[in-house]
Amino acid sequence: MQHIEFFHIDHFENNYHRIPPPAGLSHLVEFFWETRFDNLWQQYPEGFSDAQFPNIGYTYIINLGTLFVMQIGDKKFPMKTDGFLPRYNAIECFHQPGNHLFGIKFRISPVIFEKKVDFSEYKGYIFPLSYLLDQSIIDKVKKAASFEERIDVLSQYFLSLLANFDGPMHPVNIVSEILEDCFQRNRFTVSIETLAAQFKISSRTLQRYFEICTGITSKQALQVMRIRKATAHIANSPHDFHYSLYQYYDHSHFYKHLKQFLQESTLKNLQPHLKLLESLHK
Repeated sequence: MQHIEFFHIDHFENNYHRIPPPAGLSHLVEFFWETRFDNLWQQYPEGFSDAQFPNIGYTYIINLGTLFVMQIGDKKFPMKTDGFLPRYNAIECFHQPGNHLFGIKFRISPVIFEKKVDFSEYKGYIFPLSYLLDQSIIDKVKKAASFEERIDVLSQYFLSLLANFDGPMHPVNIVSEILEDCFQRNRFTVSIETLAAQFKISSRTLQRYFEICTGITSKQALQVMRIRKATAHIANSPHDFHYSLYQYYDHSHFYKHLKQFLQESTLKNLQPHLKLLESLHK
């Protein structure tokens, strides 16, 4: 059984427990999550997979159970331990009985306040989490007795990193502010020159900030956010969707971007919505 993001909504809502971060981390962390699969093994004794489309940011995965397999593009990685996963690629995680994962979904990882990290160097793989998170912190998370305690351990750790490097002009703060503003206001076609001028820096400097903090360019980041927001809208509420809400020129412009974003095997799941769109906007 393959569960697909945007389509098997109940699965991702009910079997992944998600909690937002403390206010002080909300510009960097989207949510903490933990799998709750115990009720699924009777239904899927041979296991199942969860497929997700490209996203921005990163996921830290701490393995609290047995081996799992992560597929990135067409490459599979058996994972016995903990991983750091750039999210710009489509991924599929293959689960077996005994799997239990805890994770953090970042917009930007706070490790950049502590270590000199260029995230553009991390692409196409799942990397050992110990590259970016001290093993002592990982061990403390694994020893924690509950989901809430694990969140508290990491929240306190990340907040301590921020306390030492606060300031409105830090590259992380600039990039995170742009991402939030563009997402909330649907500013997905704004140029790098316009964004840079708002902070009185050069477009080259801002592009470097984006690549260091997110691993991708500003245009790539905004386009991923754009199509994800539009896809979520059409999957959940097709009757009030309109391509112009997301700054697409016309329906064909949106449809072309959607086909590029979705894998061919999942495009058929959107066909009823797409046919509705075509009838609404002819």
